[in-house]
Amino acid sequence: MSQPIENISLLQLCFAFIPVLMGLAFLYFWQVNIKRASYALLRMLTQLLLIGYFLNYLFNAESSLTILTILIAMVAISSWIALGNTKIKDLSLLKHIFTAIALSGGFTLLIITQGVLNLVPWYQPQVLIPLAGMIFANCMNSISLCSERLYSELETGKSYRAARDKAMNAAIIPVINSLFAVGLVSLPGMMTGQILSGISPLIAARYQIIVMCMIFASSILSAGCFLILRAKNSSSAA
Repeated sequence: MSQPIENISLLQLCFAFIPVLMGLAFLYFWQVNIKRASYALLRMLTQLLLIGYFLNYLFNAESSLTILTILIAMVAISSWIALGNTKIKDLSLLKHIFTAIALSGGFTLLIITQGVLNLVPWYQPQVLIPLAGMIFANCMNSISLCSERLYSELETGKSYRAARDKAMNAAIIPVINSLFAVGLVSLPGMMTGQILSGISPLIAARYQIIVMCMIFASSILSAGCFLILRAKNSSSAA
């Protein structure tokens, strides 16, 4: 019988930093950018500890309005980050990114939480927030890749339709690769975490299938929605 994963004390957590310190030592002696690596580690540690306390508070919240506000904030932040990766910075572009993430990500989240998992209540934060985070982050990455390729192609003088096709292809490359690799090259983080916590690999695989469906759908739908919205702003739209 599998043994549930035990609670990790702060002392036990410190042991995880032994190989980290060894890695930093390599960077130091080889005169690689140790300051940036150290700063990144410090940021990671601070952010994860803070989000741990925040989620602990959020998971005890029983207000649907609070959860809905968090979801809107997640869409807004992911839209702003995606905008930072584009060559064009204007209000209409931000509006289209926000709309694409909200519509495609929200639809995917609705289907998964209500059609597959049947959450009761619908705003159950322990499930809704982590799933929303995965979906909105994937939408953000997809739109970032899509918009970067779209405007790069348009700058070469290609028609909007040709640029659109290239952009969509660029947006789906990571998700297609992940579908090919899952289970063969790597076990995804969610599945690994569930197996470590004592859940049957068969059940963990089902949950991972849900996640991969979320990633695939949100990637294509968000990119497609964004490209449709931007077509109206392009003078070269077919």
